[in-house]
Amino acid sequence: MSRCVIIGGSEIRNYPLMRQYLRPDDYVIYCDCGLKHADNLGVEPSLVIGDFDSHPKPENMQNVIELPVIKDDTDTIFAVKEAMRRGYDDVLMLGVTGGREDMTLGNIYALLMLKMNGITAMIADDYSEISIIQTCEEKHVKWGWKFFSILNITGTASGITVTGAKYNLNDAVIAPEFQYGISNEVLSPENDSVISLKNGYLLLVCVR
Repeated sequence: MSRCVIIGGSEIRNYPLMRQYLRPDDYVIYCDCGLKHADNLGVEPSLVIGDFDSHPKPENMQNVIELPVIKDDTDTIFAVKEAMRRGYDDVLMLGVTGGREDMTLGNIYALLMLKMNGITAMIADDYSEISIIQTCEEKHVKWGWKFFSILNITGTASGITVTGAKYNLNDAVIAPEFQYGISNEVLSPENDSVISLKNGYLLLVCVR
């Protein structure tokens, strides 16, 4: 299937950069006040989801799911679940970080929910790309990022190996209470830094 792009209402400053992530065949879900980004991103909504407490409900649009204000899921998390329900195996989230820290953390943990359900997912913003590495997966970080960080956001991640970086690891363990994998660097433009782990999940943040 084509990819699902979920656009939230957090601040976006670098619209040209965010437009580079978009593809012509994306299925685009705008979440409530994420609609404020539509003109600058130049992408029409395939679907709009929200309780419309922060943006007027679109007029004369058929593809709208109106949610109650009192609910368990935020508009963005409902959109993530809707992407899963529709069978998308690749999800990109824009405009979902910054501003309220509780919303940002909730959206980052949505990456974990997607990954646990076998779905490729990434958050992109003005400053970074954020994704999940899981058990027995290998991720390459290319030259050009200012920093990259690996953080444990659930359980204990073990058997962590990092090569080709300023700070390498071999069969390491990172627990949530001690995050020592922050602000690493790719050493060479000729060789990627490579991250893998034997057990658990890691959050990978590549910083521009």
